Amino acid sequence: MSDKMEVYYFSPTGGTKKVSDIFAAAVGKEAVWHDLGDKQTVIEQPQGELVVVAAPVFAGRIPSVVSEKIKMLCGKGKKAVAIAVYGNRAYEDALLEMNDILIQGGFTVIAAAAFVAQHSIVPEVGAGRPDTEDEKEIRAFAEAVKNSTAAENIHVPGNRPYRPGMNVQAAPLSLPECTVCGACAKICPTNAIANEDGKMATDAAKCILCMACVHACPLQARILPPPLQEKTDNMLAAFRDTRNKNEVFF
Repeated sequence: MSDKMEVYYFSPTGGTKKVSDIFAAAVGKEAVWHDLGDKQTVIEQPQGELVVVAAPVFAGRIPSVVSEKIKMLCGKGKKAVAIAVYGNRAYEDALLEMNDILIQGGFTVIAAAAFVAQHSIVPEVGAGRPDTEDEKEIRAFAEAVKNSTAAENIHVPGNRPYRPGMNVQAAPLSLPECTVCGACAKICPTNAIANEDGKMATDAAKCILCMACVHACPLQARILPPPLQEKTDNMLAAFRDTRNKNEVFF
């Protein structure tokens, strides 16, 4: 295997990047990073022989901003690893969807994994993850990938057709404390946020509820609409005291 790998990742609130950092460090290869959430980044074709795609799970699927961009990649037989990072509920069809796109793009997916990170909307779910125990499992997965001689696509759980994607016509809103600094608009991967007449307005039709804007606000002046936050809190209440597992596939 080549001494270089390319990591294509989307990490709006930091969980996926943390998992990716642990994995990349354990593999021990020179890593070229491609931020799929950066609107200024032009998708470059991979030059390294090992390609890693890491994405968060949104309602059992990978975000559209990820699927649209990794469909642009040409594998040409390169080996790939798919990593889905989920918020302690379930990853459902996300890993299968990612694998399908990579295989259709000409990659050979030699390994895949689903790792848990703190939930982006309800941080009490999966709080503190990935933790020390998770790190050990991520490193063990990386070590297996590093030593892999696989040359065929692996199989992962999921269903086709995939479950319907998230379709919530709602978006984070700005509190009166907002100073219109524009940090939220700058980081929004779908250009859903704009300064309109001195206020930061969000187009709910473009918003994918990635929570990047909430995470990036220096004054914590971005929140979900309270009814949606309450609904999500209640829906995920059963997972607050549950430790769901990481799963790896070779």
